[in-house]
Amino acid sequence: MKLFKTILPQFTVITFLLNGLMACNGQTQNNNSGNQANSPTQFYGLNAKAVAKDKNIRSIFQDSKGNYWFGTNGAGVYQYDTKDLKQFTVKDGLADNQVINIQEDALGNIWLGSGQFVISKFDGTKFSKASDKINITKGTSTDWISKNNDLWFYGGGGVWKYNTISLDYLPFDPSSSSAPFSLSRYGVYCILKDKKGNVWFGTQAEGVCRFDGKTLTWFKEKGLAGPAVLGLFEDSKGNLWFGNNGAGLFLYDGKTLRNITTEKGLNNADFRASGKAGPGTLARVYAINEDKDGNLWVGTVDAGVWKYDGNHLTNYTTKDGLTSNAVNTIYKDKNGELWFGTDANGICKFNGTNFYEFIIK
Repeated sequence: MKLFKTILPQFTVITFLLNGLMACNGQTQNNNSGNQANSPTQFYGLNAKAVAKDKNIRSIFQDSKGNYWFGTNGAGVYQYDTKDLKQFTVKDGLADNQVINIQEDALGNIWLGSGQFVISKFDGTKFSKASDKINITKGTSTDWISKNNDLWFYGGGGVWKYNTISLDYLPFDPSSSSAPFSLSRYGVYCILKDKKGNVWFGTQAEGVCRFDGKTLTWFKEKGLAGPAVLGLFEDSKGNLWFGNNGAGLFLYDGKTLRNITTEKGLNNADFRASGKAGPGTLARVYAINEDKDGNLWVGTVDAGVWKYDGNHLTNYTTKDGLTSNAVNTIYKDKNGELWFGTDANGICKFNGTNFYEFIIK
């Protein structure tokens, strides 16, 4: 059985600063994944006092009990039960104060991943460093098979899979089994389990990889390989969307890969050449999600957020109330409401017309 299959040609690698890439927000997504107001004071959320150490929100998650979890870039994680806000850091047993990925297992344990490729587990009472107990495998086709209750985490040269019994490291390149904690071109930044059971991985420089139960297939054309892929999303129609930090927004309908950013003329050639920010562009995509009406929302790190209805793109920035033009993560909660985690100004929500800061009284 052939495990690896490359269907598209290699492209030149563009190197990005490690610190910028470690700030990615991508979350493992499973396909399970309000009232309007005139003033932010009518809402509850993170205020400046609560996140005085770090208002850089990297991940948002709502657990099975309805609690919200907000992962930061350097101040650990906050748990909010709509009444009380609690902060947890390395002093409380958290493996790392950067939290870019939050998941929940079938037993209600909360798992938190860091850009340093370490994993914490919270059992409701205490934290433990789950990544201390990993098994490094050769990554055979059997190892990659996913089940409903599996959890997937980012690794420096592959991924970690938790199968309710063990935490296994699966390297994309079997010869680099020492890479769980060090970044390589195969380093993973985002993971998606789609409705058909395929698992998708966005990598540092090798584009997007799909495992269909038998074979790993790589998607690299149209600039998808080179810059890091930081966002993966499956919409309500079954289309796959990829967010690339430099080449923009991609759409894969199961047959054809399209670069929407290029089609719409929203590239940022200056960033590809010199790293310059590009207001009004759709080149540096960090997050993707979908609202109740089927509109796609795309967060960028330098040009705010874009809404895409399938035909037209609308750009929202700080001029529209967005608290920062750097949007790290977009999360849809159990009520179908979208949360926008920003790079330096906490969390925003959208009331249908404007953005407003989410505030805890």
